[in-house]
Amino acid sequence: MKFLTKEEIQQKAPAVASTQAASNVSDKYVHVPTMELVDDMAKLGWGVSDVKQVGSKKGLSKFKKHLVTFRNESIVIKGDDGETVYPQILLTNSHDGLSSFQFRAGLFRLVCSNGLVIATEDFGQMRIRHKGYSFEELKKTVMELVEELPVTVETLNKFREVVLSDQQKHELAMKAIGIRFGENGAEVDVQEILKPVRKEDEGSDLWTVFNVIQEKMVQGKFKYKTIKGRNKTARTIKNFNRDVKLNEELYQLAESFI
Repeated sequence: MKFLTKEEIQQKAPAVASTQAASNVSDKYVHVPTMELVDDMAKLGWGVSDVKQVGSKKGLSKFKKHLVTFRNESIVIKGDDGETVYPQILLTNSHDGLSSFQFRAGLFRLVCSNGLVIATEDFGQMRIRHKGYSFEELKKTVMELVEELPVTVETLNKFREVVLSDQQKHELAMKAIGIRFGENGAEVDVQEILKPVRKEDEGSDLWTVFNVIQEKMVQGKFKYKTIKGRNKTARTIKNFNRDVKLNEELYQLAESFI
């Protein structure tokens, strides 16, 4: 497993390496460079597998909201079917006073190099506010996330045990399309959304069908028609805020089929 170097991190997301906060933050704001958390996460065995940040005007990029994805080589979920899934910790932060350190749990599916965001009542979000930071607090937060992994494994097993009928597959795909396109909706060929990209994704269990649909919703590249009748091709979602929100909603949707 190859992790990003500090130089690669800084190049992809300058805000991660910022050593100062924006000038407009309050006096109570305690600036903690995200790179300090990267170093501390490394002490706990978690390396950086990806980083992203929102677009911004030149000169402001070092303060903007950013996302750091961590993975631990020693923590792996291997299914009975041979599939490999890596738990991930997603950290979002900014240096403009608008965001606290926010941690989410995620999954990286090796077969398609696709990331999922876990959003359940059992596996919620955790925050560390910019009012003081300690390594012990971070360690406690990470340990709480790791302690919930058995819940995640149990949920994945439930996903695999549920076999969907053709009608349920259609319903799941239609609701996912509604999440992607919102209230206005779009006319989409549902069978195209349900069509597996690779042989490993052939199957009718909820885990397999969900992953096929989730990948299509995030990666796009499928044809659709707007309510005004215009033919378009869905774009890949690159904004990580939208990506995370879409993933959370899709995961909750899939859980409702258990």
